[in-house]
Amino acid sequence: MNKRHDNSRRQKLSRTMRVRRKLRGSSIKPRLCVVKSNNHIHVQLINDEDGVTIGSTSTLSKEFRKTEFNKRDKNSAAKLGVRIAQIANENNIREVIFDRGPNKYHGVLAELANAARENGLQF
Repeated sequence: MNKRHDNSRRQKLSRTMRVRRKLRGSSIKPRLCVVKSNNHIHVQLINDEDGVTIGSTSTLSKEFRKTEFNKRDKNSAAKLGVRIAQIANENNIREVIFDRGPNKYHGVLAELANAARENGLQF
C-alpha cells in the first residue's frame, strides 16, 4: 500500500513540474495557479520574479463562507473565477499565465478559467 501511494505522489509531482517548467509569471503577466484538493479549490496570482503572491482566493475565504457554497463544484469554480478576475483588475492585470498543476484542463478547472476570461482576464 505504501509503495503504491509513494508512486502516485511521485507521478503527481512529475506532472506538476512538467507543466510548471514552462511557466514563469512576472509582474506584468503573473501566473494564475489553481490547486484542487479533495474538498476545496485555491486560486492565486503569483509574481515568480519577486516571489510574491499578488492576490488569492479560495472556497475557504470569508466572503464565500457566509453563503450557501458548495466546496468543490463547477458553480463554486465559476464564482472563484469571477473573484480572481476582480482581484486582477484591481491590480491592473489584464493577462495571466494559467498554471493547472497536475490536473487536466477539464470540468472544474475549465469552468474557473472560462469565468475568469468572461470577466476580463486573458490567457
